[in-house]
Amino acid sequence: MERFTRLLPDRAGELTASDLAAEVPGPPPDGRPFLLVNMIATADGRATIAGRTGPIANRADYELFHALRTRVDGVMVGAETVRVESYGPMEPPAILVTRGARVPPEVGLLRAPGNRVIVLTPSPDATLPPCAAQVSYLRAPLEEGVRRLHTEHGMASVLCEGGPQVLGDLLRAELVDELHLVIATKLAGGPAPVTIVAGAGLDPPADLEIASLHESGGYLFLRYAVR
Repeated sequence: MERFTRLLPDRAGELTASDLAAEVPGPPPDGRPFLLVNMIATADGRATIAGRTGPIANRADYELFHALRTRVDGVMVGAETVRVESYGPMEPPAILVTRGARVPPEVGLLRAPGNRVIVLTPSPDATLPPCAAQVSYLRAPLEEGVRRLHTEHGMASVLCEGGPQVLGDLLRAELVDELHLVIATKLAGGPAPVTIVAGAGLDPPADLEIASLHESGGYLFLRYAVR
């Protein structure tokens, strides 16, 4: 089990991933779930290496990634992230954000029979192919759909695990309450980097207020409130 050293606020002692996860989520805003986003990037700002996030992570990030899932009512993820990362069995319901539902049934998220998958899509007829997971549909634009996760599915908190396009869409809709950002001790380089936020620019830029900073294995774990 990895240990995290708290750097901000200034408190002595070491914590586990479960200790850090216990600090979230906050109370749900009026009419929608509390929404936190967990992302990782290299020190030069890249959100992927060879198209995936896995090569960036360390053991501490892996432990915190799973500990955060135990604190929320649902885990949101974009279709492209699922196509690339596959995913696997998970305890909380998955909220699959997609426009066309073009996700093959062989990916781990849909192959696990115990998984509950809510497909959040603006399409009136987009449908996943038959799969082992338990699938339901929430047909609505993103902002309306997030609110309906609270009013219709009883979710008080949602963890978004990406990808960059989903985070960008959530920020533009002003739906993000916290950003958990891991900075890895890696430099990847290369042209046209994928960063943690994609799509049109934010105007004005979203302001962040740091809530805590921890270190483990040289990686920095930042928790920001989004203003």
